[in-house]
Amino acid sequence: MGSQLLSTSLSSLRCPSSKTLFSNKTTHRNPSFISYTPKRKSAIQAKVMEKENKLWGGRFEQTVTDKVEKFTESISFDKELYKHDIMGSKAHASMLAKQGLIGESDRDSILKGLDEIQRNIEAGEFEWREDREDVHMNIEAALTEMIGEPAKKLHTARSRNDQVLTDFKLWCRDAIDRIVASIKNLQVALVKLALNNEGLIVPGYTHLQRAQPVLLPHLLLAYVEQLERDAGRLLDCKVRMNFCPLGACALAGTGLPIDRFMTSDALGFTAPMRNSIDAVSDRDFVLEFLSANSITAIHLSRLGEEWVLWASEEFGFITPSDSVSTGSSIMPQKKNPDPMELVRGKSARVIGDLVTLLTLCKGLPLAYNRDLQEDKEPVFDSIKTVVGMLEVSAEFAQNITFNQERIQKSLPAGHLDATTLADYLGLPFRTAHEIVGTCVHLCVSRNLRLEDLTLDDLKRISPAFHQDVYEYLGVENAINKFRSYGSTGAACVAKQLDYWVTKFGISKN
Repeated sequence: MGSQLLSTSLSSLRCPSSKTLFSNKTTHRNPSFISYTPKRKSAIQAKVMEKENKLWGGRFEQTVTDKVEKFTESISFDKELYKHDIMGSKAHASMLAKQGLIGESDRDSILKGLDEIQRNIEAGEFEWREDREDVHMNIEAALTEMIGEPAKKLHTARSRNDQVLTDFKLWCRDAIDRIVASIKNLQVALVKLALNNEGLIVPGYTHLQRAQPVLLPHLLLAYVEQLERDAGRLLDCKVRMNFCPLGACALAGTGLPIDRFMTSDALGFTAPMRNSIDAVSDRDFVLEFLSANSITAIHLSRLGEEWVLWASEEFGFITPSDSVSTGSSIMPQKKNPDPMELVRGKSARVIGDLVTLLTLCKGLPLAYNRDLQEDKEPVFDSIKTVVGMLEVSAEFAQNITFNQERIQKSLPAGHLDATTLADYLGLPFRTAHEIVGTCVHLCVSRNLRLEDLTLDDLKRISPAFHQDVYEYLGVENAINKFRSYGSTGAACVAKQLDYWVTKFGISKN
């Protein structure tokens, strides 16, 4: 998979091919296994019988204790990366063969074995072993059991440090695509809800106090706009994330003639990361990812809060269907919008996941530190939680009814047309503001609406009022007077709706 961003100068940095360093006939012995004393051999044999030797265990005489092994393992959660680990290993094996670092027959055996392991994992037939620590060691050990010597060559010119970062970036890249797709589904649900309620006027609020009348589709599309920015942040994050750590090895790179551009291209990355130390210690991409998730979660929480309020008896603006509501174990009359309450609540988890990662990274020196093993679970939790929040919000949007009669009865309260009346006067705005404030005070004292005031009442306050003032009073007239770009005027909202309908290919029928 070629990268359009690679320049000729970058291509010139590719390492030349070399002759095969490890032939099929060569047996490589770990120097630490040379010249053992009988006593040491006996200890090693006893250790192997007791517990499988670690792939890194050549210089160790003792195995880790069960408590240390249980505390340090990550296979219980990082097996989630299996598909991406196999993908990275295939690209690495192919590159090693092209560079002459392993033979083609070894490469073919490795690729075939990895395919079989993936099939076994997806069929639920693979044994994940805690004593093999992580997803990488589990797959490598299983591959060695399956194909023997060629599997031992797969880890040439790589470390678990660059391997895990490659896996993690590939996983996060796919996760971003899943979240963006879920965002679009919610956007479509909100646009359809807006189409089904065209022309419905609702009170608009500031400070949770009635402010001005707005069209319901205008309010719903505000959330669509927020979600569009959320998707944009994630896609921007994906662009910065898309640089390949593979080949950085432990931290310093390698003296072997590998081709990092080949593996980068094969895995769909833009290019290899330039600095090997940065490559294995970088977690900016997950910090940015979880930051974008947190903003999305906050938007969903605000939507949840609005709908929880609107479903209350005090508002009564919406009625969720039974399919998205729950009851009370003690109060038989209750019908609760629990899904959106949980959306509001789960936003705290997503924000917490970000704070966990920020705190984890804040004091770490370069390059890799084992602390960074703790980055996976908060990321997995954040993605799972955000996708769930998006999905249930879309489900809720598809199963609510706006109570038009209740909303219509609520509109006269609050003098929502006051600002439109100030615009009518055509006076310096501070003067107009004072005049209309006096009109509202009169209405409050008489328990009237602005449109109920007589022309004589209005003229006693200001001679600037004339008979045509009544074309500006009332919520319907007020809505019709909005005309600025992006406003809640009927024509403006219709254009906004048309934009999203076209963008998402929604049928109006």
